[in-house]
Amino acid sequence: MKVLLISPNTETRPYPVYPLGLDYVAGAVKDRHQVWIADINEPGGADTVLARVVQTDPDIIGISIRNVDTTDAVNPGTYLWQSRELVDRIRKISRAPIIIGGSGLNMFPRAILTHLGADYALTGEGERLAAFLDRLSQNKPVTDLPGVISPNSPAGALTPPRPLDNLTKRSFLADRPHVDYYLRHGGMLNLQTKRGCCFQCIYCTYPDIEGRRMRLFDPAEVARQARQLQDAGAAFLFITDSAFNADPDHSLAVARAFERAQITIPWGAYIAPARMPAGYFAALAKAGMTHAEFGTDAFCDSILSQYRKPFTCTDIFAAHQAALDAGIHAAHFFLLGAPDESENTLEITLDNAAALEKTACFFFTGIRIYPGTRVRRIAVERGLIQTDADLLEPVFYPPAHISAEQIQARVLEKAQNRINWIVGSGGDKSAQIISRLHARGHTGPLWEYLIR
Repeated sequence: MKVLLISPNTETRPYPVYPLGLDYVAGAVKDRHQVWIADINEPGGADTVLARVVQTDPDIIGISIRNVDTTDAVNPGTYLWQSRELVDRIRKISRAPIIIGGSGLNMFPRAILTHLGADYALTGEGERLAAFLDRLSQNKPVTDLPGVISPNSPAGALTPPRPLDNLTKRSFLADRPHVDYYLRHGGMLNLQTKRGCCFQCIYCTYPDIEGRRMRLFDPAEVARQARQLQDAGAAFLFITDSAFNADPDHSLAVARAFERAQITIPWGAYIAPARMPAGYFAALAKAGMTHAEFGTDAFCDSILSQYRKPFTCTDIFAAHQAALDAGIHAAHFFLLGAPDESENTLEITLDNAAALEKTACFFFTGIRIYPGTRVRRIAVERGLIQTDADLLEPVFYPPAHISAEQIQARVLEKAQNRINWIVGSGGDKSAQIISRLHARGHTGPLWEYLIR
């Protein structure tokens, strides 16, 4: 079968994110089917995607829904109308069935299926498209497959799929048209070293999307992919794991594999600011790591406990200093507005953030309530939302003792004259600055220029 995979993600703030998931889907189906990838960020945007539909004349079209909304309580917004418009335009030029998947879809499969008017929704990992295509090519039923529903599927018909194993079969081709866009806009490509998340953060959807059991990729295979991206012209690699250091031994093995593969470009990752073995960050730096993005979220022990974080304020300071000592740039990302957030807990977080040396701090306000999360259960137990509440339209947890507006005002007040404090993604002004830096040849995430 001829398969066209589409990335409709237009969000480029603070920088464009390469559609890694589609590489894995392509890898799962390429041996038995022809596959192409189209990206709405390519020059020409949606018109280029539609031209690719005409050019390839696919038997099936897969659309990845990565982001549902901005997840920002102060500046809420949805991306689904853009995807709906794209589906409507595709319908006018193609009769190919449309199947949607992706991390965003996994949270609201039936609602998004209905909203977009697609033919099928595929939950779980995108590699499951291979089994779907096998059934479809043989004219066999597909909706009895785990994770698959159609508009005609009865309520409750969706069987949650189990996480897959052996997931390193990525298909990256440097000559795919969309790759050039990311090389020219920051030069940052990405990769995974594992799937699954062992943490229990009350707001997070990672465990539902990827499973709670960590599935570790072969470090040599990860390094092979990294070398392939480097040889394709990548100037920076970003590891997209929920937390690269969730398994310290495995992440160190990946770093050593990078050295053997002669990875010479800088790279970064999401890091949990927990205590690591002695020499951990030095080993990562030796392998080329230059950027650590700490998922700190709060800098107050009582809020960290409510978030169910496996670290304390003392651990955060220690992890930060260890990264600096190794010569690694450190940024901290905060999620303000926990259920029991107050003026006092907010002030503790901001004071501790101000005490960090040589860093950039990013502050986001509001906990988006998603299905399946503990924060949703808390909201139901406290009578804040109904059990059957439709959460597709953004719903944020209202803190008990302080409003989102008050949080935002206090952060903005304290951020005055602190160039290294960014509130939210930085807005259009920051996006324009980053775009100009990319145009001048600067590469990578660029937040290191904010460090003070």
